[in-house]
Amino acid sequence: MKAPMASSEDSDESLMRQIRSGSHQAFAILVRRHTDRFYAAAFRLTGLKSEAEDLVQDAFLKIWQKPDIWREDKSAKFTTWFYRVLVNQNIDRMRKGKNMSSDNAILDFVADSRDNPESAMAVSEEQQSIERAMGALPERQRTAITLCFYEGLSNADAAGIMGVKIKALESLLMRAKTGLREFMNQNANHHLEKGERYATR
Repeated sequence: MKAPMASSEDSDESLMRQIRSGSHQAFAILVRRHTDRFYAAAFRLTGLKSEAEDLVQDAFLKIWQKPDIWREDKSAKFTTWFYRVLVNQNIDRMRKGKNMSSDNAILDFVADSRDNPESAMAVSEEQQSIERAMGALPERQRTAITLCFYEGLSNADAAGIMGVKIKALESLLMRAKTGLREFMNQNANHHLEKGERYATR
């Protein structure tokens, strides 16, 4: 009997079962459904557009080549599992000594782009400062912030993805928030000093 055609109405888990059976259509639907979301997460992890694209592409390729690595009986949601894949690949990337983020790459990123081109262009100074601050955080702190605050995962899910205890995750979040606050304060003071120097000319 012929297998049913994949549909955009199918759940992620249903699509994964079809991918195990070799369905190119199910794979294409899954990629279209999640590429933007996972790219945004990957960019926050790496701070580099090219690296983020590579992370997401490699993760999807892994799904296609080895779909059995996703175990429905023991996994949470597909998206939670995929975040773990991204985080692990980013760790491998860092171990290989690839370049980390630069300020210019951070400033190019628009976290909440819209279909309206005017809103896509209107990136506030505050948003730019936040992205620079994210790029300045240590990798594990940046990962914790990305998973919990940007991606909305629970502390338990984020801790599982990172392979740490919840208390350790909470500590990373606390240090990350302190680091972001300090960076933002320093950035504000820097702009204030520049304004004062300009005013006294």
